[in-house]
Amino acid sequence: MQKIQMNVPLVEMDGDEMTRIIWKSIKEILLLPYIDLKTEYYDLGLEYRDQTNDQVTIDAAMANKKYGVAVKCATITPNAQRVEEYNLKEMWKSPNGTIRAILDGTVLRAPIVVKGITPMVSAWKKPITIARHAYGDVYRNVEYKVPGAGKAELVFTSETGEVNRQTIFDFAGKGVIMGMHNVDKSIESFARSCFNYALDVKQDLWFATKDTISKLYDHTFKDIFQEIFDAEYKQKFADADIEYFYTLIDDAVARVIRSEGGYIWACKNYDGDVMSDMIATAFGSLAMMTSVLVSPDGCYEYEAAHGTVTRHYYKHLKGEETSTNAMATLFAWTGALRKRGEIDGLKDLIEFADQLEAASLQTIEAGIMTKDLALISDLPEKTVVSTDGFLLETKKTLDRIRG
Repeated sequence: MQKIQMNVPLVEMDGDEMTRIIWKSIKEILLLPYIDLKTEYYDLGLEYRDQTNDQVTIDAAMANKKYGVAVKCATITPNAQRVEEYNLKEMWKSPNGTIRAILDGTVLRAPIVVKGITPMVSAWKKPITIARHAYGDVYRNVEYKVPGAGKAELVFTSETGEVNRQTIFDFAGKGVIMGMHNVDKSIESFARSCFNYALDVKQDLWFATKDTISKLYDHTFKDIFQEIFDAEYKQKFADADIEYFYTLIDDAVARVIRSEGGYIWACKNYDGDVMSDMIATAFGSLAMMTSVLVSPDGCYEYEAAHGTVTRHYYKHLKGEETSTNAMATLFAWTGALRKRGEIDGLKDLIEFADQLEAASLQTIEAGIMTKDLALISDLPEKTVVSTDGFLLETKKTLDRIRG
């Protein structure tokens, strides 16, 4: 069988621990036999990031900007224990955070829906995609523990020296203060990424904050979204027969629980952090959660939403067989291949990505799955297989689909 050809490479970002092992298996079993795979490879494994003083992460992000589409393996963000374990020069920053900052991107996460894994919310029939603004708010806050009585003030000094001062609270005793910020440029990028992605997948877009309480901070998000939509996207959404609407975050939660799914829910940073885990768990498993970073200028980086599966990696190093769920990593590859095909006009590549996803889902629906899914599946008959065992069974299904 002639291999599917690619014109432009994907940016391939390798990763750490068990997901690095799975990464290699997916390529060998499910990609290389079918595709003349062209990638520009970057090793984002922790050891090589340390060797290059994290320059490799910056280089990978710049390559993503150059080629437009990347696929990323899960990576370790080191804590103090990891610094000691890997004998690192320093506690390197999150690769995801570095790449997000360089691409000015928005993280969109959606569950993989498969028969036999029933969502805990009975109304949900279609995936719900969470779009998370990955800048500012509590993640870049400034905090102070108030030792005793005194006045807390919010002070802004302009470049010209003009001072604006507001009282936060007159403390009669101990307490705590937090200061948060955001910038219009980042909010604008967030909005455009969300609108572009909604047009890409032809799904309705919801945006929710609490502007009735936060009359300046949250209201700024609401206003920027509406201004950009009216000026740049209103007609495009009408032509695509999809809808954008704003609602309060508490109303959005009520709507989500009653809905059947099938839309994108845009959230501020903290809201998106919480809601994406809620959606993942309610649909079944974080191991079945896809993630794509979308920049406002049309760059895409696909990855799994989960981590490096450290516990299974240590079992693997001992020579023990593991049954690690490869679905989210597999869907990172199919998402990137499909997008590469769409951009380059390669119908064969798009069709292959669709077929590979269908093959993996049909394998699970036939009762063949990894241990984590067997524990939550309501199929009457299940066969638990190893990671490679699942990939090999998926290959059999793929070959049947491709004829």
